[in-house]
Amino acid sequence: MSTAPTPSDAAVPTVAELEEQERRLVFRRFTHDDAWALGSLLVELAREREAPVAVDIHRAGQQLFHAALPGSTPDNDAWIARKRRVVERYGSASYLVGSRFRAKGTTFEESSRLDAGTYAAHGGSFPITVAGVGVVGAVTVSGLPQVEDHRLVVEALERFLGE
Repeated sequence: MSTAPTPSDAAVPTVAELEEQERRLVFRRFTHDDAWALGSLLVELAREREAPVAVDIHRAGQQLFHAALPGSTPDNDAWIARKRRVVERYGSASYLVGSRFRAKGTTFEESSRLDAGTYAAHGGSFPITVAGVGVVGAVTVSGLPQVEDHRLVVEALERFLGE
């Protein structure tokens, strides 16, 4: 039996670690071509893992990339929309927003006063932040446990940005 930690076994990131990811993972610019390249990288990583995910990239209200891999379902698209709305509303990763509520001893669903059918502070949506501009969009994955969705997006961003 393997004793190597898997992503689901690894420690859940702290609020400080999640905030540090957002400070670090910033673009100089973000074009349609960047969306295609980042989305394609995410699809490649997901295929390597045989991950049943959907991938989505939005910028300024426009969908620039979408892919649904084998095993994903229409429910993943609904989760993508709900997680992306959290990024658009709070300007932070959906997992970070949920983690901030949990750190206060509550949940997003209990305390945000937002409709849970419209917003989901679950891992997998990360802000696309452009230096000197701010948050311009979101890259989102759905189909894995929330911490693994988040980690997949962060891994792709780190590779894309050369981190």
